[in-house]
Amino acid sequence: MDYDEALGVFYATRPDDTPVPEAVSGGGPARRLRDAVEPIAMHPVWSRLVNERLAGLGLDFLTGYVAGRGGPLGDPAPAVVAAAFAWFDPPLVEGLWTAAREAAPIADVLLERTQAIGENLGELLGDDGVDEVAQTLREAVRSADATGRPLFAALRAQPWPEAPAARLQRACDLVREHRSDSHIAAAIGSGRGPVEMNVLTELWLGMGLGEYTATRGFAEPVIEAAAERLRAEGLVEGAELNERGRAARAEIERRTEAMEQSIVDALGDQLDWLVARLDRWSSACIAAGSFPPDPLKRAAG
Repeated sequence: MDYDEALGVFYATRPDDTPVPEAVSGGGPARRLRDAVEPIAMHPVWSRLVNERLAGLGLDFLTGYVAGRGGPLGDPAPAVVAAAFAWFDPPLVEGLWTAAREAAPIADVLLERTQAIGENLGELLGDDGVDEVAQTLREAVRSADATGRPLFAALRAQPWPEAPAARLQRACDLVREHRSDSHIAAAIGSGRGPVEMNVLTELWLGMGLGEYTATRGFAEPVIEAAAERLRAEGLVEGAELNERGRAARAEIERRTEAMEQSIVDALGDQLDWLVARLDRWSSACIAAGSFPPDPLKRAAG
């Protein structure tokens, strides 16, 4: 899949009044921070310039995503990368990781990616306190617990970028990966596998059954089998979550939020102005086309 094909798949719009769950729109501090950093953290995935630079190394949209996100892990077996990604079909991730490694050295991918982030995001955001925010977030995650958080730990161990905008993206990505690893732990602790968890999330957000899960590489029969298990458990009726299902998904969200409290505490009374500044920059990313405009896509996770 090349970059323009990815835009065709993921950049579909929804009505401006599309609602998101109260747990998201009225979420706690950790959820607010997570949603504020999302478009900035994911800038290299959706940036045309970053994708063009990675294409020069022989990577397409999907291999670039897997190599860029999994690259800090070093050179692990494909199954390890698939396990860390969690919500994606394992054979898909394994194949993409193998193809990425064959196309270019992972170290070259990470270097090219970081340089392009600094250029593209720097041009988009300018120098409006970018480094101050980056440093504040970096300090907040410096002592965050990395136990059971492989993607976060690997990313934190990477050299700190030189360009201010790249430092901001890295800091946002660290917040994102810490929460992502926590979310995986919360879901697994609740007995949820990847397909069931994807279904719970998409229905919780108001997406159609399979709409989000299919983008993680799972086939329709696999998705329907997971939905049927959730129906048998009394969490799903037809293609919608019932009250028990919403409560089950809300509990996973609560557990995730609890595991992010140390970062919230580290930010203290700086959180509100940080979220406001990050939201403004994230809106600029969306307006520039470097993140999907779908509000439910931003909330997924």
